Amino acid sequence: MADDLFKALADSTRRTILDELTEKSGQTLFEICARLSMKHQLGISRQGVSQHLAVLEAAGLVETRREGRYKFHDLNTAPLRQITERWLVRDPSGPEESTP
Repeated sequence: MADDLFKALADSTRRTILDELTEKSGQTLFEICARLSMKHQLGISRQGVSQHLAVLEAAGLVETRREGRYKFHDLNTAPLRQITERWLVRDPSGPEESTP
């Protein structure tokens, strides 16, 4: 799972999509494409955005739900928490000083 997650986060367009879903979760493909085009001046096709969303979904960062004809994309931050918990070391004595 971590490999898919890091692959998903490695691409700047996918990170921008995550930023947009952070701002407004539950967007359709049309809404995401419009925001990428208008707000970020990204000239990417609907198919390209759809492929990026598939990578994000495979990594568990995006969940989809269908309501009638519409497919909504929601942000899921659980995989990010798993990464931080994996390497986050809590030291009860306080922050450690680093020496050069």
